[in-house]
Amino acid sequence: MSHRHHQAVDNLINVLGTASHDLNDVHSKLDKEFQQTYPDNANPMKLIQRMKKLQEDVTLLKDQCLELLSAKQDLIDKAQTTLVGNCNLIQKMNASLGESTNGDADDALADFNQIIDEWTTQVRSRTVGEIGEADKEDINKMLFSAIVHTN
Repeated sequence: MSHRHHQAVDNLINVLGTASHDLNDVHSKLDKEFQQTYPDNANPMKLIQRMKKLQEDVTLLKDQCLELLSAKQDLIDKAQTTLVGNCNLIQKMNASLGESTNGDADDALADFNQIIDEWTTQVRSRTVGEIGEADKEDINKMLFSAIVHTN
């Protein structure tokens, strides 16, 4: 079943079809010429395609890094909240038993805070030259800057 269009529409469809075929021929000839002229990895058309793909990948990577940093901060906050809560419970239990305060719970919290502080110092020392003064206190921004350099 072929639908017959107005002759002007048929002519336009034929012209567009011919133009599309001609453009495909030009693309094919350019691709063959590039393959002969340039080594496989230096083909400008393929390099442009790779660059576009890399730009998309970098954008995706940035988004994933931000999600990871957010999850990391949530984990640190939850761990700290849990440790503080546990330390308070241990102190209350010791007080109700008439015993002196248990230093182990306080030591665990201090060790946790020391690990976070050391990690923050390490990241800050690697990235502080690469970021602005206003962002120095945001460890997540520093870590992100160390992972993905924005243009």
